[in-house]
Amino acid sequence: MKKNRISVFRRRQNLSDSEGAGDVEKKYKKWLIGFGGVILAGFAAVAALVIYVDPFFQYHKPLPWFPYLVDNQVNQNPGLAKHMDYEGVLLGSSMTASFNTDWFEEVMGIKTQKLSYNGSYPKDLANIMDLVFAAKGDNVKAVFIAVDQGTFSGGVDETKFPVTDYLYDDNKFNDVQYIFNKDVVLNYILRPLADPKDKSDWAELYKPWWTDEYYNKTNVLMYYVPAEPGEEELPEDYFVEAVEKNLKQNICPYIEAHPETEFYLFYPPYSILFWNDVTREKELDAVIGRLSYMTERFLAYENVHVFNFMGVEQIVCNLNNYADYIHYHKNICRYITDCFADGTNELTLENYRESLKQVKKLAAEYDYDSIWEDWQEAAPRFYEGEW
Repeated sequence: MKKNRISVFRRRQNLSDSEGAGDVEKKYKKWLIGFGGVILAGFAAVAALVIYVDPFFQYHKPLPWFPYLVDNQVNQNPGLAKHMDYEGVLLGSSMTASFNTDWFEEVMGIKTQKLSYNGSYPKDLANIMDLVFAAKGDNVKAVFIAVDQGTFSGGVDETKFPVTDYLYDDNKFNDVQYIFNKDVVLNYILRPLADPKDKSDWAELYKPWWTDEYYNKTNVLMYYVPAEPGEEELPEDYFVEAVEKNLKQNICPYIEAHPETEFYLFYPPYSILFWNDVTREKELDAVIGRLSYMTERFLAYENVHVFNFMGVEQIVCNLNNYADYIHYHKNICRYITDCFADGTNELTLENYRESLKQVKKLAAEYDYDSIWEDWQEAAPRFYEGEW
């Protein structure tokens, strides 16, 4: 009898333990579901925030009230090309950084979007032109390009920085890398909200950090290191083959496909120190040959305008116009814009040889040693007070 009572007790105890374990399992599942719901809600909130603010402009134009920080050319230019309102684009390297795009609307009536890539190669230009013409098509009135002729000797598929493919394509499924990106949330949404004083000026995107006091001869010479001398003079056609490959793949197809668009291509006015390097390296014939070949190719198209600022002595020979040996003051950018409007310094099939001949003469005959005689030369900057 006692044994039976013990057996019944054990059965009841086992049943009680089983019911308790079931309750614990139910509570655990309920907690797990709740926790998962919180996680999913958090992800949904992050996604909604990124899509709503859209600091890389992948889904819509900028919100009028948000203090956007635009400082990431590779990742933000694609969205700007896709969704901003514009009729023209300004493309190129840091040679375009000091331009104010309001000037183009002021003097040419063309609402222009800056889409610069510091140190850009022709492939960078092609990548962004793909997006520009896909977004705007025949509504693109003008494309303004700073032609850094040295980069046209690079590889046809070479880019300055790795391309973030998911921001350049139209595949929404790979956008998770953008939507759930910690850097995007912290540095391009929360940081601007917390410190809106750093918000970007839409007319002066990517402008350099140099203020006016950095543009002077003393500062330029302080950091300039002359190139090492070359062994022998390069032939005139040394760069031509590489240039033709880049033109054929990365530039000319867009000119040909969009005859309704005017292309304004300009050779930036690097300072006389650039030509000091060219002559020291014994590349003068080759550089002029490259410029000559490019110019002749460009001028074969009726919708192309080519401007040469390399031989404007008031600019290139006055180092007070520069922050280093190639980067020029915004006054020069304004002058270039005005030239687009009035045709000053424009090359034609009739005058381009003489123009480049003058550049070569300046580079070959300049007294480079005299540059160091007066480090604090007080010559006023070019175009000061002209606009």
